[in-house]
Amino acid sequence: MGKPYGLVVFDFDGTLADTFPWFCSVINGVARRYRFRHIDPAETEALRGLSARALIRELGVPAWKLPFITRHMHGLAARDIEAISLFPGIRDMLRDLDEAGIVLAIVSSNSEANIRHVLGPCAARFRHYACGASMFGKAKRLTAVMRKAGARGSVIYIGDELRDHDAAKAAGCDFGAVSWGYTRRDALAAGRPDVLFEHPGHVAEAICSTELRGSHPAASILYSGPS
Repeated sequence: MGKPYGLVVFDFDGTLADTFPWFCSVINGVARRYRFRHIDPAETEALRGLSARALIRELGVPAWKLPFITRHMHGLAARDIEAISLFPGIRDMLRDLDEAGIVLAIVSSNSEANIRHVLGPCAARFRHYACGASMFGKAKRLTAVMRKAGARGSVIYIGDELRDHDAAKAAGCDFGAVSWGYTRRDALAAGRPDVLFEHPGHVAEAICSTELRGSHPAASILYSGPS
């Protein structure tokens, strides 16, 4: 049995914004600066199947460097902000959710300034922003947003990484995985998210339904996790 959601929380990079090409263009420069292993383009697809923790181990990044790397990459994103755009269909999706009366929020490791710039006019559709979270600090931000919105029992966090799934579980809400972001679809599906979205256009269709799982007409395009 499905359930309607009163609060939909989104990740940003790889979920709303197509930042993966930009990430690939800068990551080896960041590797030189912070002295971790370079990424060969030929291994990109294999690395997309890893969790964030596994990727960090694979690249040999010491944990103490992560805050510095994150801050540096926020600066690079601000520098290159005009090269970053939303995925096709995201604006329509956000409009449909907003007009359906669903409260929208963002929990992201990226900076609020970067996010608002890329969202443009769509930024006004979000009532809550919890940005600048540490790489593994999204659960606390998500919990805070849920508490502030007062919708703990009807919340879904939508993201493109396994750490987003971990954050949702830790915060006690459902997780919707998107297949168009950083992490490969098969890796996301193996984690058994509550729902797996194949295209931005499917998100509002499913979320606005009172029966997200099972009998929903979009069931063929959505992976339904255990009830």
